[in-house]
Amino acid sequence: MMTFRFRMLSDENDGFIREYEIPYDMTLLDFHRFICHDLRYDPDNMASFFTSDAQWNKLREFTLFDLGDGAGNPDEGMPVPMEEVYVGQIIHKNRDRLIYLFDMLNDRSLYLELVEAKKSDTQPFTPAVVLSEYEAPDQFEPGAGGGESSIFDDAMGEFSDFEGDDSYDDEY
Repeated sequence: MMTFRFRMLSDENDGFIREYEIPYDMTLLDFHRFICHDLRYDPDNMASFFTSDAQWNKLREFTLFDLGDGAGNPDEGMPVPMEEVYVGQIIHKNRDRLIYLFDMLNDRSLYLELVEAKKSDTQPFTPAVVLSEYEAPDQFEPGAGGGESSIFDDAMGEFSDFEGDDSYDDEY
């Protein structure tokens, strides 16, 4: 049986990293549930997977629920329900990427990249967390949880040091 090893990163916390080993024939819905269990997220909250190009641009969408008329027809660009798609159908080689949109209201995502595909002697293969560093971003509060702030947040925080101080004039 083939297994995939994915590395997951966050743009909210530079220290956060997860590595998952999953069977290639796992559905995206089961992968979603596995991720939610590991990160202690609510699996019933709206979420989507997207295939991605090398620059992390979203391509094809896979949704938690069937969105109705026309859904499930990739030829028409409509999202496909996660339960209908196996990871091995959309991921084919190392460096293939997925975006896991876990907070639709705030457009917050986690980024997955296939780092290894290999044969496993274990059957049936049980998905596993093989590396876990730092806490995951909070599912519902941007910037909460996560343990460390990102480099972007640290740099932007310096700009607020002068907020409300009238002795500093920002006009030339």
